[in-house]
Amino acid sequence: MITVGIRELKEQASELVRRVRESGNPVQITYHGKVVALLVPAEATANPAEEAQAWAALDELAAQIGQRWPKDLSARQAVAEERGG
Repeated sequence: MITVGIRELKEQASELVRRVRESGNPVQITYHGKVVALLVPAEATANPAEEAQAWAALDELAAQIGQRWPKDLSARQAVAEERGG
């Protein structure tokens, strides 16, 4: 990860943005030696069809879990039992 001071950011903003865009690696921005910000690539928007497919898969998984879940056991109780208390 690249680290640059605020002055260098001012002087090389276009170059740093290009680097982040092309490499996908963030840049740390420092002020008096302390990291105060990150320049990170924007995440690509999800494909609506893939997103719908992912939600459908989660719904199916929830239905499968629900079919096998003991009727008298809450999720809170299950977690407490797993943690030993």
